[in-house]
Amino acid sequence: MSSIADLRKSYERAELSEDASHADPLQQFDQWLQEAIRSEVPEPNAMTLATAGSDLRPSTRVVLIKGYDARGIVWYTNYDSRKGRELAGNPYAALQFHWVELERVVRIEGRVEQVSAEDSDAYFNSRPLDSRIGAWASPQSQVISGRGVLVANAAKYGAKFLLQPPRPPHWGGYRLAPDRWEFWQGRPSRLHDRLRYTLAGQDSWTRERLAP
Repeated sequence: MSSIADLRKSYERAELSEDASHADPLQQFDQWLQEAIRSEVPEPNAMTLATAGSDLRPSTRVVLIKGYDARGIVWYTNYDSRKGRELAGNPYAALQFHWVELERVVRIEGRVEQVSAEDSDAYFNSRPLDSRIGAWASPQSQVISGRGVLVANAAKYGAKFLLQPPRPPHWGGYRLAPDRWEFWQGRPSRLHDRLRYTLAGQDSWTRERLAP
């Protein structure tokens, strides 16, 4: 049985240079995300969300990106969940994408706010019926006695709302407005490429290379 400490991988797929990267980090992110989608990596839209509440204890979970533009990165969830409670106490968070097959990581940091009710309604109504019922059925992050609670709740709300469940008041979107991006490309000999973009002003970014 091999030791976990002996696991090694040489990263040799690509490189990330200042000359070949975009001056705008959003454009660089769009390029890499689209390449991940075209490469058919597993769940290219999955990202780790890190939050810390007013107690300063960090926590992470995986969520799915549902939109991005110059305003920021959007995902949807239960506002009463642990991440929702932590964001209410401390509205700063970090996101990370890890596209293993492409040997790439993107890290994003910034302030988080809820998206508009109209945006949340529009996305909620685009979801499959089972997912809309599930948003009502799951008291996310709360202790429950067993899976039967979820099944019973789903049956209850399915019978109540039939084919037209409204968006729950405790469910909606968040948007992280980035003030820092980092793009990591694996390279041989652990001499990886790391480019950091820091917000320097309105739509102005400072790009710097970091030692790996």
